[in-house]
Amino acid sequence: MPKSGPPKGLVSYLVLELLEEKPRYGYELLKEIKTISGGHWEPSYGSVYPILYKFEEEGYAERIEVEDEPDRKYFEITDAGREKLADKRAEVGETADDVTDVILGFYHVFAALATDERFRVEDPDPGEGWRFDEQFSAWIAEQVIRHHEYYFGDFERVPDTPEEFAERMGLDDE
Repeated sequence: MPKSGPPKGLVSYLVLELLEEKPRYGYELLKEIKTISGGHWEPSYGSVYPILYKFEEEGYAERIEVEDEPDRKYFEITDAGREKLADKRAEVGETADDVTDVILGFYHVFAALATDERFRVEDPDPGEGWRFDEQFSAWIAEQVIRHHEYYFGDFERVPDTPEEFAERMGLDDE
């Protein structure tokens, strides 16, 4: 299944957070980001290593040698990297609306491809892959609810309309 990538700037934030936890090498970072995303993001070497080298050049991370693994390029965060991480935390915190737009936008396109007569997507035969239909839509919604319950507890439907929710949450000022 093709994977979509994270919003711009999120991988560099995750790299700094993971380096703050402990020194890591590139492949380890790739695998950890894939795990964090539930397997839906698969950053490439071509995206993570340039970030590591840039952080090294800017003094946010430094290469270290690990005695048991002399051939691996381990990186650890520096004090300047911790300062940068504080800035990145604030930046990422301000992108929740962008992330939400991506999630909702992808779902709306999925639903449109499944229901809008203007689109004539040829689904694979049953059992041969993902389809744009009600069953797969229900499965997507179920997965979102399961993830919600895993991270936040029991799911309760929000009775607000989108407009009411925006007003209640103070989003209508944007």
